[in-house]
Amino acid sequence: MSTDKPSIAVLGTGSWGTALASLIARNGYRTTIWGRDADQVGSINSVHENTRYLPGIPLPESLVATGDLARAVSGADLVLVVTPSHAFAQTLHALAPLRRAHAGVAWATKGFEPGSGRFLHEVAAQMLGEAVPLAVVTGPSFAKEVAQGLPTAVTVHSDDEAFNGLVADALHGPTFRAYTGNDMLGAELGGAMKNVLAVATGVADGMQLGLNARAGLITRGLNEMLRLNVALGGRAETLMGLAGLGDLVLTCTGDLSRNRRLGLALGRGQSIKEAVAAIGQVVESVQTADEVMRLADRHGIELPISHLVHRVLHEEITPAEGLKMLLSREQKPEYPQGLFEP
Repeated sequence: MSTDKPSIAVLGTGSWGTALASLIARNGYRTTIWGRDADQVGSINSVHENTRYLPGIPLPESLVATGDLARAVSGADLVLVVTPSHAFAQTLHALAPLRRAHAGVAWATKGFEPGSGRFLHEVAAQMLGEAVPLAVVTGPSFAKEVAQGLPTAVTVHSDDEAFNGLVADALHGPTFRAYTGNDMLGAELGGAMKNVLAVATGVADGMQLGLNARAGLITRGLNEMLRLNVALGGRAETLMGLAGLGDLVLTCTGDLSRNRRLGLALGRGQSIKEAVAAIGQVVESVQTADEVMRLADRHGIELPISHLVHRVLHEEITPAEGLKMLLSREQKPEYPQGLFEP
């Protein structure tokens, strides 16, 4: 292990946090992972396995786990937050007084701050201060496949070019490509909104509507992402890349996606409560749909698919009723006034 590489603390011992910590440790970085669950921390240290979230997948012996946040970040040159979006602000609040003065903060969390609808980079800037380097890691990446060492590509976005490179270098390896960009808003919107659209394709597949319907929903869903992104000030190319199209396709078609599995269950007639209980992990789309529609309403953007998913998740309509509403929309040109018009 090279001594000139920065030390890294990963916050979160869920499947994604564990997978990224394992990747970084295998890349030769001194890596500590922090989690609240003593059993998970113990299993990572003793048997080098996250027996709850990544059972059967060996973790590097050099990866150290701790339940003490101060210990995890006291020597870290870079902190990578990998918690659900609803715990993001709470985690940063605890991190702020413990972080080393020079340590930048990145996150691989997707979603918005619940209630306020703020982007996570806005939350981080407020809680940590404008001078702290920030970066978001996003893209098409199932935790299990990353932990298994299967080929993966993500993108890292930051306004700080040097910090962007630092984060990307820590992730980049023989089977893991890390690209870079500087559109944090667009990257975060893609990572959040694709979860809502994955519910729609899951519903369609659960109702056995066929591959044509799936492809149509993905394509029109991408159009919704692009229109909202441009209205918010993001760049179109961000969502045509890994942060948007790549993540959207993976989440809409891969059964490792919790949000797709939620849609599948709803399409097969299960209730939301039953579906979420069966998945057994946080399903980000339920909260994200609320924030997406708040943003759309604020900017006057029509998002037919996202709107109907929102109504289904709030049990205002059934999936069958939502499909009927979508198919009954008037015939019109695909792009009546250009790519970003409704």
